[in-house]
Amino acid sequence: MAACATHSSLMLAYAARSQDLTPPTPSLFSFASSRPNHLSVPLLLLGGSRDRRCAAIDRASNRAFQVIVSAVAAEADLDTEEQDLEQTATAVLDPPKPKKGKAALVLKRDRTRSKRFLEIQKLRETKKEYDVITAISLLKQTANTRFVESVEAHFRLNIDPKYNDQQLRATVSLPKGTGQTVIVAVLAQGEKVDEAKNAGADIVGSDDLIEQIKGGFMEFDKLIASPDMMVKVAGLGKILGPRGLMPNPKAGTVTANIPQAIEEFKKGKVEFRADKTGIVHIPFGKVNFTEEDLLINFLAAVKSVETNKPKGAKGVYWKSAHICSSMGPSIKLNIREMIDFKPPTAN
Repeated sequence: MAACATHSSLMLAYAARSQDLTPPTPSLFSFASSRPNHLSVPLLLLGGSRDRRCAAIDRASNRAFQVIVSAVAAEADLDTEEQDLEQTATAVLDPPKPKKGKAALVLKRDRTRSKRFLEIQKLRETKKEYDVITAISLLKQTANTRFVESVEAHFRLNIDPKYNDQQLRATVSLPKGTGQTVIVAVLAQGEKVDEAKNAGADIVGSDDLIEQIKGGFMEFDKLIASPDMMVKVAGLGKILGPRGLMPNPKAGTVTANIPQAIEEFKKGKVEFRADKTGIVHIPFGKVNFTEEDLLINFLAAVKSVETNKPKGAKGVYWKSAHICSSMGPSIKLNIREMIDFKPPTAN
């Protein structure tokens, strides 16, 4: 008899000790434990032999043990569900991460245009390809802002600038100028300093000008350097490079003939290069130019892009061509007519 009671007590003690059956708050287990204890029945009320009483006590102990285990399992399931709900609520309340790069740009369908732009956009057909003369005439009609807008050409070429043999960087001398006042700075030493001043350079210096640039001085549009100054200019790459002002032989800004370079940039020499997507952007005048002057400048830009075709370019070189004013819609050009165009000869 004592052995049976001891056995049942050990089972209950093991269950209580292993599952921590004294939670601080009401739970399913506390509800189950509040039920009448089957083991509290006085042994004298149990009739029969000693073996039958021991068997009855064991059955009661097993039932109590199963109730305890079921209650603990149910409580564990509730805890798990509560944790899942907390994690879900946290995930919903967390703000989305801000988008970066191209994903942060406003989609084309979500962009809003001004009333002025929507009105002038009706002057041209979106998908129509215009001839050069009609396009330039239409371009002047779309420029109706309060300031004098610049006129730009945008050429999409079949090149991939990430390859060295498909990079495009060159210059074009616009016969009718750019319509802008170009401030030219020159880095030179010795006799070249006097030559630059006599040629009309706006800013001339040597080591002193380099120190000013390092300090943040950027009051110039073009920086020309003599070859003997490039050793010192190399340290300005991180400052001048991102602004497109770093002297480069391909751009004609590193030369021994400084007076000629100054004259060319003052008259309208423009540097251009293909961007990462293979598009070339070239300004070729102002909207207050005559149509004939804009036509001459535009044909000079087309000829320069065609002449400086990269060696690695394969297949069709020209993919598309557009012109526009600074604040106006783009006008698509007929590429074949543009390349084969010949200006009318004066009688």
